[in-house]
Amino acid sequence: MPRDSVYRLSVQLTDQQGKRFDWGSRRGKVQLVSMFYTSCQYICPLIVDSGKAVDKQLTPSERERLGVLLISMDPKRDTPAALMSVASKRKLDPLRWTLASPAQADVREIAGVLGIRYRALADGEFNHTSALVLLDADGRILARTEQVGSKVDPQFMALVRASLRRPVP
Repeated sequence: MPRDSVYRLSVQLTDQQGKRFDWGSRRGKVQLVSMFYTSCQYICPLIVDSGKAVDKQLTPSERERLGVLLISMDPKRDTPAALMSVASKRKLDPLRWTLASPAQADVREIAGVLGIRYRALADGEFNHTSALVLLDADGRILARTEQVGSKVDPQFMALVRASLRRPVP
């Protein structure tokens, strides 16, 4: 595994179906990754919109080669049922979109390797960076964008497409 791979961080995640998996098991496929929390009413829905906007611009064969992983920064409240509720409401393809929660003790480390800053607020909300991070098949960060919403950053989109054209190691 490359020295700069985010998958060197060994963490277990639990997805929207209640299945536990090792983050490193995502290796082998280009990934679009972000952090969010399900009770967020403002910026997190825009993060989902950003992922959906990237999806919309891809061809079906490109879509098949891209995984999307949204990792919770609020694992206490983001149970599999809460994650599934968001996935269902937002009509996220369960074959390609994974919403997952880590152990509370792992949230800060995951945020650190992805370059996501956050802090819990007294009212249970979070102040956080909103970014999409593009990982190559080995878990190396290729690009990131903090432009969220339904309009995709054209430079980021070009890098997504370029990464999907690369042969898988």
